Parts: sequence; structure tokens; C-alpha cells
Amino acid sequence: MNETDAAVRRRAIYGVTLAGSVVNVVLVLCKFAAGILGRSAAMIADAVHSLSDLATDVIVLVFVRISDKPEDKGHDYGHGKYETFATLLIGVALLVVGIGILWSGGEQIYAFLQGETLPSPGWIALWAALFSIVSKEVLFHYTRLVGKKYDSPAVIANAWHHRSDSFSSIGTAVGIGGAILLGEDWRVLDPLAAVIVSFFIIHVAIKQLGPCLDELLERSLPDDVERHITDLVLSVPGVSQPHHLRTRRIGNRYAIDVHIRMDGNMPLSEAHDRATQVEQKLRETYGKDTYINIHVEPMK
Repeated sequence: MNETDAAVRRRAIYGVTLAGSVVNVVLVLCKFAAGILGRSAAMIADAVHSLSDLATDVIVLVFVRISDKPEDKGHDYGHGKYETFATLLIGVALLVVGIGILWSGGEQIYAFLQGETLPSPGWIALWAALFSIVSKEVLFHYTRLVGKKYDSPAVIANAWHHRSDSFSSIGTAVGIGGAILLGEDWRVLDPLAAVIVSFFIIHVAIKQLGPCLDELLERSLPDDVERHITDLVLSVPGVSQPHHLRTRRIGNRYAIDVHIRMDGNMPLSEAHDRATQVEQKLRETYGKDTYINIHVEPMK
């Protein structure tokens, strides 16, 4: 990735993240106000979730800048895993928030079952939930589009964080609406909605943490990708028997190490040219910034 491409990618990621941050600031203020004024536990929990969204926006802004830095003396493979680390923090934040909402809602449900009368939420809480659903769905689609276009795991993770907030608000709206319209015996729907939504949040967190941990633990690329790499290597005339293939992901880049065999009587310059052809094919397929190491051996 040349300097211009990196700058365009960085600006796009900053732009979508800043847009999300502005919306999150508005939502946090609106939800906390609506939750307090409307006496809604589900809305307070939803506000906390939006606050975690705002925190992860800051994480993305900080770590994407670091991950786009070029290789230096202390980082021979660049800084791509800083973005992966940001994704890890986002996943952990989601998991913590999900467990927190589950705990809070469970406490209120237990109190209801013990005979305690729960407060009725107000209409302001319901309107805040509906506003959150619309705004977060728009943010989810916009953020995911940018994340896929620029192959940014952290931005895609942040998009799903927006989606989880939308899910949270849907559950919150159903719970608040039911508690308002169905009367005192149904006020438990407010905390019950919070508990149900917490499971969605926890599921999204685990879904984000899986690939992130795979990369940090140096998991190989998927089998179909490795098979495609082998096919590309064999497509160069005179190159055979690819072996000792090692792959991994570094941020939004691939790293590929492979041994290949050629005729031992071939001139060194020709062997070098063919190895270069292999490298060019891999870069054309997986990106100019792919880390490639090719070891040439004579055929046995």
C-alpha cells in the first residue's frame, strides 16, 4: 500500500468513526436522560451500551493511526496487529457490557418475583429507543461498508457494535412498550428485555473475539486460501513441489512463507526471475503489501 492509498484508507476510517462518535454522543445523552426521566432500567442499560460504543470509537481512531505506520526498526512486519488489538478491546468491551446488562436485568426480575412493584417506564424512554434503532441501523450499514472496502477488522467490529446497539434498542423498545401498555403486572418486561438483549450482545462479542484471537495466536489462513496459494505457485512454469507453506494474518495483510523446487541446473538469474513471478502473482491476488518469503531448492 503506497502512501496515497494509506492516506485515503486512513481518512475513510477516521470519517466513518467520527460520524459514529457524533451519533453516539447524542445517543448517550438522550438515552441517559430518557432512562432517568422515564424510569426505565432497560433504557439505562441501553445508554451504557451506547457509552461503550463511544469508547470503542476512540479506540479505533487511536489504533488505526498506529496500524497504518510503516515498518520500522522495532516492527519489521509493520504495525498491523495494533488494529487487531483494537478489535480485541472492542470485543472485550462488548462482552463486559453484555454481562453487565444481564446482571442488572436479572436483579430486577428477581425483585419482581419476590413481590416488589417495579416502576412503570415513561413514553420518553420508548421514543428514545425508537430513535436509537433507526440511527444505529444506518450507522451499522455505513460503517460495515467502509470496513469491507478498506479491509479493516477494527472498523467491521465497530460496525457490529453499532448493530448490537440496534438490537439492544429493539429489545428495549419492546420491553418498554409492553411495560407501558400492558399495565403493572407486565412491568417486568422492561428488565426482561434487557436480559434478552444481553445475550445478543454477548454473542456478537464472542463472534468478534474468535478471529481476533486466531490472528494474535498466529493461526494459519483458511485451508481454501492455502490451496489457492499453492495453485498460484504451481501456475509459474518451471516451479514445482511447493512445501513448508506457512501463513498468517497481520492486521489487514497476509504473510506467506513457502519453499519451492526448480531444476538444479537452471541459472541463478532464471531461478530468481521465476521466484519473482511467483511473488508477483501472490501480490496481485492478496495485495501489494503482502509479506512474502520464498525459499528456492533444487528438485530431488
